[in-house]
Amino acid sequence: MNAYWSALAGRKREVAVLLGWSVVEGVPALLGGRLVGLAVDRGFAVGDVPSGVLWLVLFALVAVLGGFGLRQVFTRLGGVVEPMRDALVTAVVRGVLHDGRSHRGLPDASAVARITRHVEVVRDATAGVLVQARALLVTTAAALVGLATSVAELAWLVVLPVVAALVLFGLLLPSLARGQRELVLADEDAAEVAGAALLGLRDVVACGGAARAAAEVGERVDRQAAATVRMAWAGALRGVVITLGGFAPLVLLLVVAPGMVASGALSAGEVLGAVVYLSTSVQPALRRLADTTSTVVLRLVVALRRLAEAAPPPAAPPGGLEPSGGGLELRGATFGWGARAEPVVRGLDLVLRAGDHLAVVGPSGIGKSTLAGLVTGLVAPQAGEVRFGGVPVHLVRPSVRHRRIALVPQETYLFTGTVRENLALLAPEASDADLLRAVEAVGATGVVRRLGGLDGAVGHAGGGLSAGEAQLLAAARVHASPAEVVVLDEATSHLDAAAEARVEEAFAARGGVLVVIAHRLSSALRARRVLVMDGGPALLGAHEELLAASPAYAELMAAWQPASTG
Repeated sequence: MNAYWSALAGRKREVAVLLGWSVVEGVPALLGGRLVGLAVDRGFAVGDVPSGVLWLVLFALVAVLGGFGLRQVFTRLGGVVEPMRDALVTAVVRGVLHDGRSHRGLPDASAVARITRHVEVVRDATAGVLVQARALLVTTAAALVGLATSVAELAWLVVLPVVAALVLFGLLLPSLARGQRELVLADEDAAEVAGAALLGLRDVVACGGAARAAAEVGERVDRQAAATVRMAWAGALRGVVITLGGFAPLVLLLVVAPGMVASGALSAGEVLGAVVYLSTSVQPALRRLADTTSTVVLRLVVALRRLAEAAPPPAAPPGGLEPSGGGLELRGATFGWGARAEPVVRGLDLVLRAGDHLAVVGPSGIGKSTLAGLVTGLVAPQAGEVRFGGVPVHLVRPSVRHRRIALVPQETYLFTGTVRENLALLAPEASDADLLRAVEAVGATGVVRRLGGLDGAVGHAGGGLSAGEAQLLAAARVHASPAEVVVLDEATSHLDAAAEARVEEAFAARGGVLVVIAHRLSSALRARRVLVMDGGPALLGAHEELLAASPAYAELMAAWQPASTG
């Protein structure tokens, strides 16, 4: 995925440093066999023990140099891998938050698997490729060069078995890739089903569905186990192929070398040097090839593919879209909290322009707060569209959306600080006079005065304030903001009727678009238009029109008015 390659491309210098230390690490593979052969031919075999020891000491120093190079590789590995991991986590979290499944009231268990499993797989696999594949290329190339230059007569003993092993291994790769993907999908499926069962455990037990839930989870676990077993068999077969390429050259060397030494074509030191090249460089390199390709590379490719599938489509340019104007338009907007759930908002058409004052009424749980989420861009419609200034509201640049659209929920958030800091949260450029005008407009003057004015302290989470006082301060905060669209989602539920009326009238007089999720039906009497949500097609109209057109609305009003006057 783009985040992966971008992160690696941004670390070109660090990758170049790794390759430089890889050359140092490969020096023992290049010179090791040659030095051991010289120790025999020019030292021990001719009775010159000091010379033989000297060559071996030189070999030891070269090995130490290679170890130092390897240490430097590991030291600098984090500078490449960790930034890449951070970029992937950011991309996956953004994908989960934009994925429709993350808005169904339950966490996406497979998304948790993607973050905890796939991102870590990519991180570890990338590190493995940078360590193993890099070392494989450097070590193998160095060993083959050293073998060809010191014992050219034996080069064919290495080339033919290695080529045969590589061909067979290449034929196995497609089945290994399919098996790895099946295992990853089985892991995700098991996580999703088990997560849903555990989160809904009370409902499962209450409905008598424990046996069915256990059977579904068990089926996924069995499928996961079967995929694991198939991968294990494929890994065993891979080991047989690599063993052929790693040990066959040694066997051929043992068969051919004695005759060549007897004929004088090779010296004992050259044969020993060839053994060193094969046993310490070529054979381990082939094993690393198997490990790197069949475990590291395959896991990396499959994990990146799954992360790319989970990422949101590039529907908007980086940073989001810029609206060209104001106003809200809903065209066939539909949303439901689940794949098979009945939509709570279905095919809604609605146009709101500056100066509009809309009240949304209906029984609890009918979808009024969901509509507030659609209007403010907190959730995206599953069908249809919700546009602000001509562009999908959920794709508007966040900084723009937060400035121009405000949601005041029922639960008020106040933070520890001064009254001024709380009121100016959405309007940091507002003057004290602006803040006090907003306070006066919504009827919060008494609350601010009791707290000691704008310099007064607000305790942790609004401690020391009643729920109604906290709602008044939240209303004043939004009133002071530059928001052109204000949604009051039962934001006055803790106020009495008179205080509620003052808040709504203050926002209506402020201008812009006002949407009130009604707590009391008196909100409908103050609004220019009313949207009735009762489970069927939503009805939109003025109060008097709806009394005649909607039996549900008329019944709600009839039930409320006696209580309100009594």
